[in-house]
Parts: sequence; structure tokens; C-alpha cells
Amino acid sequence: MLRGIFMRHGFAIIVLACFALSSLADERLKDIACRSVHLHYPAPEGVTFINEITPRTSAEGTYFMVCGWSKGYYGIQESASGKKVLIFSVWDPGAQNDPKAVKDDDRVRLIHKDPDVKIGRFGNEGTGGQSFYDFDWKLNETYRFAVTAKAADEGRTEYTGYFLPPDAKEWKRLVTFSTKSKSLLKGYYSFVEDFRRNKISTTKMRSAEFGNGWMQTPDGAWRELTKAMFTADANPVVNINAKIEGGRFWLGTGGELKNTDTALRAVMARPASTLKTPEGPREVFESR
Repeated sequence: MLRGIFMRHGFAIIVLACFALSSLADERLKDIACRSVHLHYPAPEGVTFINEITPRTSAEGTYFMVCGWSKGYYGIQESASGKKVLIFSVWDPGAQNDPKAVKDDDRVRLIHKDPDVKIGRFGNEGTGGQSFYDFDWKLNETYRFAVTAKAADEGRTEYTGYFLPPDAKEWKRLVTFSTKSKSLLKGYYSFVEDFRRNKISTTKMRSAEFGNGWMQTPDGAWRELTKAMFTADANPVVNINAKIEGGRFWLGTGGELKNTDTALRAVMARPASTLKTPEGPREVFESR
């Protein structure tokens, strides 16, 4: 997968990688998988990233990544069996792909987890710690996600994933991982991916709306994420699209889609809200 390319670097490097991938088509992916499509939100380094998603169409083997940054990713998945989960992952340092080969001191550490969260390790796209939370998310429902970053001892940074279902009043703290890094949050982005890749999967459209995105700088100031650059991976197929829909970023791939609204590498702008600060986890506001 190309996911690791987009997860490990800051916004500027991510954009350069997307430019290169979109100009160097990989014909091996054609007619096998839907093209992975991304939204990149330009913003400075921060300590909080809040974003929401409304999945509109899905299929087995779909990952809707809501909150991505240079050291990890967080979103919702529909597996090949149809099971639905939330996934929050953070990378180990280094470029290795074998999770067992990483020294203990270099591995992602678990700091906290909700009792219903399952923990594991991953490889083959870099290595790191991964968490799974069973949640039967639905199409046309809106879900809110938040990621925070805090400097820790031993040159590490702790990243925490929060979740707010549509019928809940309190945010749920799912997991906190630490990794060897002095980086807070940067390189903010979202994507839609088809990981089934069985030729049939490319005939099924996957789409979602992303919006109400915010980031918080280390001094406590909030910035609304009203701009997004539309990019895609090296798959040369053109049944992709992005646009502003209902004041939010609409992103889709596969099926009968046509790229009629936004050209690749173009920047879209959604209307700003009238809010001064977003709704977020209580811990975020109490710690500032």
C-alpha cells in the first residue's frame, strides 16, 4: 500500500509525493482497485486535530481515514467481511516493515486504552502500534474524531485518539500511544481507500463528506480548516472526484464517478463557520 508514504512526512513533503505519484502512473493498479484519494489541509504544527466524517457510500474493503498526520492515522473501516471498526495507528521511528525486528525501546508504547479497544502491531507499510474499536457505523451518520499530541519523556510524543458518536454527549478516549518523536501534529489530511483490490472492488463507489475540521496551535489558538488540496495515488484511473457539498469537502472514488468538479492538486475552500472554538473533548480544554 501507499499509505505509509503519506503518513510519515510533513505537509510539504506529502504534497510533493502526491505530485510525483500523480505524474508517474502505475498501470498495475488499473482496473484492480479504486484510486486512493486524499484531502490535505494546510495548517501549522498543532496539539489538537478535530475532524468529522459522514460516509455516503461504502463497500467491503474500504478505509475512510478522517484524521491523518505525519506520525499516524485515525478513521473508520469496513473490512472484506463487512465488519466495521475504528482504527487508530501510530508509527515506530525508522523505515522498516517487519514489526518483530524493531527494538523494544524504539517501539510504540501503549499509555492508555479503553477496555473495549483491542491493541496490536502492524507492518508492511512501516511498523507501529495499532488499535481497533468495534463500532457499527452507518452511512449518512456524522461522526467526530479528535487527535491530540503531547511531549513526553525520553524524546517521545504521546498521541491520543478520541471519538464522539452522533448520539453521545461525552467524547470517548479510546487510546493513547507514544512514539520516539519530538513532533507534535503536522501534515493534516484525510483519504478514502479501497484495500480489497479484487477487480470487483473498483466497480463500487466509496464516498464521504469531511468537515467542521479544526486544529489547535501549541499556544492554545484555534484555526478552522477551511481549505483542502485534492490529490490521488499513482493508479491512473479517472473515476474520482472532489467538491464542496453542503459546506463540506466531498471526496469519492470508484464506480461510475467522473472527475467533473475539482482537478487534481487544486485547492478547494469551504465556507467558514461563525464559531470561535470547536466542540471537542473536555480534556482538551481543561489542559489549556
